[in-house]
Amino acid sequence: MSLGWYLKRLRAMSPAELAHRVGEKLGKVVARNRLEGWARYPGAEVKPLPGLCQRVLAAATAGDREQVRQAAEGVLAGRFEALGVDWPPRQPDDLFPPEFWRLDPVTGGLWPGAERYCFDIPYRHERALGDVKYVWEANRLQFLQPLAAHALLANDGRSLAAIEAAIASWHAANPPFRGLGWNSGIELALRAISLLVVVTLVGDRLSAACRTQVGSILHASAVWLRRYPSRFSSANNHRVAELAGEFLIGLAMPGLPFARTMATRARRELGDETARQILADGVPAEQSPTYGAFTAEFVLLCASVARSGGEPFPALVGERLDAFARFIGWIQLDDGTVPAIGDDDDGRVLTLGEVEPAYPGSVANAISVYAGQGAPTAVAPDFRGLLLGRSVTRARAPQGQRLFASGGYSVVNRQVAGRRIGLVFDHAPLGYLSIAAHGHADALSITLAVDGQPVLVDPGTYLYHSGGAWRDWFRGTAAHNTLAVAGADQSIIAGAFNWSHKARARLVHEERGEPWSLTASHDGYRRRFGVLHQRSLVGTDTGFSIIDRLLGAAEGRDAEIGFQLAPGLVATRAGREVAVRRGDETVLTLAFEPGDVRIERGGEGGRGGRISPRFGVLLQADRIVWSGRVDGVGRTVAVRLAAVADRTPVRRRLEAAGG
Repeated sequence: MSLGWYLKRLRAMSPAELAHRVGEKLGKVVARNRLEGWARYPGAEVKPLPGLCQRVLAAATAGDREQVRQAAEGVLAGRFEALGVDWPPRQPDDLFPPEFWRLDPVTGGLWPGAERYCFDIPYRHERALGDVKYVWEANRLQFLQPLAAHALLANDGRSLAAIEAAIASWHAANPPFRGLGWNSGIELALRAISLLVVVTLVGDRLSAACRTQVGSILHASAVWLRRYPSRFSSANNHRVAELAGEFLIGLAMPGLPFARTMATRARRELGDETARQILADGVPAEQSPTYGAFTAEFVLLCASVARSGGEPFPALVGERLDAFARFIGWIQLDDGTVPAIGDDDDGRVLTLGEVEPAYPGSVANAISVYAGQGAPTAVAPDFRGLLLGRSVTRARAPQGQRLFASGGYSVVNRQVAGRRIGLVFDHAPLGYLSIAAHGHADALSITLAVDGQPVLVDPGTYLYHSGGAWRDWFRGTAAHNTLAVAGADQSIIAGAFNWSHKARARLVHEERGEPWSLTASHDGYRRRFGVLHQRSLVGTDTGFSIIDRLLGAAEGRDAEIGFQLAPGLVATRAGREVAVRRGDETVLTLAFEPGDVRIERGGEGGRGGRISPRFGVLLQADRIVWSGRVDGVGRTVAVRLAAVADRTPVRRRLEAAGG
């Protein structure tokens, strides 16, 4: 690991965190010399989690059964896909060879296995073997979930045999605290939840040997989770996952000597973390709707199990979950997707392994069942809803203007020029805790949907450890629909999950009348360029105007204002106007003041004209950029929505208007 990484990471730590890290490091060094074989972790009885199996049997429709069957058949055929990559196919008679748990599907390299102590594997900066996330994904054992569901619903013996083979193979290849499967708490927790789903659905059909192996894995996992908790600057969604793992293992394995105290403490801390990581207005503290859904799904699973067991979580947990669902209801599009604000690594808790573009909407739907309210969105049947419940009663789509003051977003959902717009204005903090690990430098950016479909979008995430220049681009300011001074980011990147300087944004003014308006500012350029960026959005009869000002420098500064389009949209420039088309229809035009206007598409080496609709996937998409001088008077971009019936060819219409 590089010395530079350590120095940047140390700067983000408080004295208390430094003391904690030193103690943790010493503990890991001591543990390296222990004999940590399976004999230390006998497989106590594992009981089903209450409520889940009964709900699956009662609620499964013919469509659910077919969806589960198809997912299980894919696993049985030796197929595995995650993070935008297909693993090499395996033979049905040898689905889980030992090297499967160490294989990187991109490079073909094999990571260290049982011969290496987990904390001696330098995964953060390893590149020759590939990105550690791919190997972790297989080790989550989430492909066991569709197998267990199919075995339950169809009494499928092949699925049961595959479950036993996978567990036996993993158990043999990954003794406690050896290999890559043991060096991150969130990975242990997700694997534990997958095993608990298996036990809950079909545990009584597994062999005694398999049940013992499951018990041993969960026992060792509980010891690890208690021994190495994510604390201080690392206590984000990882901490929620770890606590969920501890709580659920404690409930399922009451025979463990520490089970009761572990479950009681985890339950209490889960409530505390829910209050910290889901703000009072429902915005996730990590500033990512998808990571917020990930956090909410962990909490919802635990809360649902606790309620089914007769010991419901405190009311505050339900209130924060409900607030999150309502936030998602305000920002989602017609297909249930939401703007790709902040990081998203496709993490799921309950899953069949399929691609879920509307993941936050699915979690929000399940929350509505827990809360006993109409869902903020209607979603397609999914495994999560089958286990936790799903609502078919959709709440009325919110319209108007809503400020999420705690989280830092303003949302405008209204009719303009005969069209529906959904506008999200970001004046939020960079991210959560001192390193803001999953935040992007996107202060004062906007996203825009027209008639329920995306037009101006956040470009997404793409990759983490192996992202290189693309990781910096997708986190950086220029990739977002905001202003960048001299090509610099508002906040300064200090590593793939760290920042050395964080822009502070705030809402200055809002007006809900006619015309509506919003004004916000951030100080990210004050120290380096002596200016404060202020952005105003003002409603007009045909759309809205964007006014960007750089306050504090009379001569102004060179800047760029960018707008990233969704895939499938085409930008056409005529003079200083750019028309945006979806197929044959013009959706809107952007009218700029004097300066250079260009359209980028398919940039390379960490440049624009690219979006990442899901982790590991990179697509070309038009990006519109204005560049010029910006001062305190400001520059205005007029966003004009095209009339619904206007299908006149773009260039001819612009020429007729004198463009």
